[in-house]
Amino acid sequence: MTVSVLTIGHSNHAGDVFHGLLAEHAVAVLIDVRSAPYSRFHPQFNRAALARTLAGRDIEYVYLGNALGGRPTSRDCYEDDRVRYDLVARTETFRCGLDQVIGHASRSRAALMCAEREPLACHRTLLIAPALDERGLEVAHILADGTVEAHAQTMDRLLASHGLAPEGDLLDSRDEAIAMAIRTETERVAFRRRD
Repeated sequence: MTVSVLTIGHSNHAGDVFHGLLAEHAVAVLIDVRSAPYSRFHPQFNRAALARTLAGRDIEYVYLGNALGGRPTSRDCYEDDRVRYDLVARTETFRCGLDQVIGHASRSRAALMCAEREPLACHRTLLIAPALDERGLEVAHILADGTVEAHAQTMDRLLASHGLAPEGDLLDSRDEAIAMAIRTETERVAFRRRD
């Protein structure tokens, strides 16, 4: 049996809309991968408020932002004050977080949640999803309109946005082209320390 996991961005959804998306896709476990599980503008997504609301809807809330967040505390994961997702992916903390995701996803319908509406603007797609894909999980992204996009399709959109062919070319395989596009996109969207 193949284990699958969804991802979703809470964006600026009203609480009922967000919970409707979870219900529509039968999500039983919501795994929060935000480093800072709070929203100044959308308090319904603050960690405690979200956990309470989900419990009332029989959805388990799991916080893994300390292991899988896009703003790690270790300076070893930064270069020139910008997060390097490839360095994060090599840490034991990250690998343990992935193990926890796999455990939850093997028992229940699980979704990783971060803030960004667009999957390609988020570490859940550029860091976590490729690592889960490498471990044999099927990953798909719940888009803001409720449709689900397979991770391979999301990677096709990433390749197209960088002017790369989805099947690769004479010099690079598809996997190499995706890795190059992820590195480039990460440089654009990854967190930068300001201290």
